[in-house]
Amino acid sequence: MPPRCRSSLKKALTASTFISLLAGASPGFAESGVQLYGLVDEWVGARKLPGGERAVRVSGGGMSTSYWGLRGAEDLGGSYKAVFSLEGFFRAENGQYGRFTGDPFFARNAYAGIDSPYGRLVAGRLTTRLFLATIGFNPFGDSYVFSPMVYHTYLGLGTSQPYPTDQGALGDSGWNNAIQYSSPDFKGLSASAMYALGNTPGQNGAKKWSAQFTYSGGAFAASGVFQYVNFSQNPGDLAALTASMKSQSVAQLGLTYDLAFMKLYGQYMYSKNDRSSQGSWHVNTAQGGVSVPAGTGKILASYAYSHDSGGLDLTRQTWALAYDYPFSKRTDLYAGYLNDHISGQSNGNTFGAGIRSRF
Repeated sequence: MPPRCRSSLKKALTASTFISLLAGASPGFAESGVQLYGLVDEWVGARKLPGGERAVRVSGGGMSTSYWGLRGAEDLGGSYKAVFSLEGFFRAENGQYGRFTGDPFFARNAYAGIDSPYGRLVAGRLTTRLFLATIGFNPFGDSYVFSPMVYHTYLGLGTSQPYPTDQGALGDSGWNNAIQYSSPDFKGLSASAMYALGNTPGQNGAKKWSAQFTYSGGAFAASGVFQYVNFSQNPGDLAALTASMKSQSVAQLGLTYDLAFMKLYGQYMYSKNDRSSQGSWHVNTAQGGVSVPAGTGKILASYAYSHDSGGLDLTRQTWALAYDYPFSKRTDLYAGYLNDHISGQSNGNTFGAGIRSRF
């Protein structure tokens, strides 16, 4: 065979092998599968945070944070499987990886573990149970642009926002150095527990832990989750976020009921923040929302209210309204408006339209 033909054949075989890996036909592992998947979300509009200035922008994550991932499973026999997942966020508006500069490459999930008839056990960087409960029981899901409940849970305490607030949950939506067990489904009921370590010499007591139950039966679904943290990213770093802070406990209950002509959402969250001095404080948060079919698409509406006691004594009220239109099976178009008010500060508001496409 001429050298040029041998070179072309080699390149074709290499490309074919790579494609087969992504498609799940991994050579040498007949029962293995690897899948490439993800989501791209871009929106155009304007945003003004409470007490801040307005910025007109083209940005990502209007309804969902853009990400890509690889996941796979290998059949080990006897109903056991080895599983893994590697997922990273990216910003399509500028081509950079991560939700922000300095974000880990695989910030969404990076784990390996075992699936069995007795449940799933995984270890690595894991999405927290509180985050999954927060996005699962509000009509705007994981939107950091239009979801009032996401604002009240994750855009507040320790997130370097330009407005002063001592409300919200500490830490990221994912925990490093974590291990998680998830039970099998039993007539719609399941449970999960997660534990994360500080991984630092002399800091074996640094910990985060969480437990959750979920239930889904017919038109009704519910979730209850508890989370405790005594560090954010590194042992002892809470004091850098809030003076003398040593730990936080968060409990959240979520409910949905689908009436066919309307889906109802409700959440209640209680946060207790402990400090070594200056006293502790707690925050009560409630969210109510609806999703209403309208033509081919649906109208989304949500309102969240938070009040803290013993801290800055702030009240936060946020509401949002949007329309989401499924342009195709994988792509939807949306437009929305959000109003955000923190006592003592000028109103924040966001409006815009975007496109979300899954692959």
